[in-house]
Amino acid sequence: MDLVSHQPYWLVKNGLVATYPALEQDERCDVLILGAGITGAIFAERLTREGFDVVVLDRRDVGQGSTSASTALLLYEIDAHLVTLRENVGRAAADRAYQLSVKSIDSLEQLAKQSKIDCAFRRKRSVYAASSEDVLPDSRAELEARLEIGIDVAWLGPRELREQYSLPYCGAIVSGNSASCDPYLLGHGLLKAAAARGARIYDRTEATEFDEQPGGEVRVPTDRGPTVTARHVVMATGFESQQYLREKVVKFKATYALVTQPLPTTAPWPEDALFWETSRPYLYLRATDDRRLLAGGEDDETHSPLKRDALVEAKAAKILKRVQSMFPDLRLETEHAWAGTFGETKDGLPYIGRSPERPYARFALGFGGNGITFSAMAADIIADELRGRPNADAAIFRFGR
Repeated sequence: MDLVSHQPYWLVKNGLVATYPALEQDERCDVLILGAGITGAIFAERLTREGFDVVVLDRRDVGQGSTSASTALLLYEIDAHLVTLRENVGRAAADRAYQLSVKSIDSLEQLAKQSKIDCAFRRKRSVYAASSEDVLPDSRAELEARLEIGIDVAWLGPRELREQYSLPYCGAIVSGNSASCDPYLLGHGLLKAAAARGARIYDRTEATEFDEQPGGEVRVPTDRGPTVTARHVVMATGFESQQYLREKVVKFKATYALVTQPLPTTAPWPEDALFWETSRPYLYLRATDDRRLLAGGEDDETHSPLKRDALVEAKAAKILKRVQSMFPDLRLETEHAWAGTFGETKDGLPYIGRSPERPYARFALGFGGNGITFSAMAADIIADELRGRPNADAAIFRFGR
């Protein structure tokens, strides 16, 4: 699957960060991780820290799938509102999912600090704006639901939004529990930490089969000839994971993003804030460390990579027009625009753990707008499972729910 348009921003910005070889000899390990994007990197770091012997394979160059196109708004907020999630999966599961999402931001911050990764990880406020007066009652109900479970949120009215953020909205939920980063550098940094503990990382190498062996091992031939034999397999292949499953767990969409040329200042937009809105598809916005505005949205159901990529220029123009209307005193010019494929689940939650279709594998399918934070949650759950430790949260994200 072609997940991104040519030259997403992080690849242009960072250039060649590190190189990894293709697999040229047979390997044996405790855990084979398929996928060397941000999800695979989080797992490689965590599982090597747990003492597992790890091999990572990616059919692309490292980090050049969905990770390279991610805008890395690390929101604790799940695409499904807490109120809605309570109706769909039950109050206890919904509340716990939101609490775990808040915790995942802290976990990612600690990962970046402990591994000394220079990935521009910054704690941010999130501003979730009510797009019309019609949704104000729902937004206020959402605020109360989050307060009930201990999330630190506040309400800003239209006057406060204009004064503090220059936003022309009728209200917003504001929270200090979010963050942003450079996901490409974070992924490379975590893989470097895993490699220092003995992980072997190979790119441009594709797994072609999964052959369960007597005794529980899995033999995985590759397109290059050599084979990896592992006790466990972790599927960190993101949106491409659907190909391994008959159960329909994801609906694919396309999203579009741009980054402006550097500005003397991003004011009136504060550099420590993230913006998104209740409209669907929603506009989202943040500032970068080098004083650019990074914005995205205009999601649609375009499935063809060629059609998606042909829409980038027109979609970016619409996004820029909306952002410019919010901040008329800024002179905004698009420097780079791109598109990517993403997926949504029926309830907004990830799928984590074993599927009965492939019992030898553990899946980490963090779909939606929270892929990175969901991956941090998945690493905790699957690490516990591999170590034989009970994890009460695993059932929330199970297959077949």
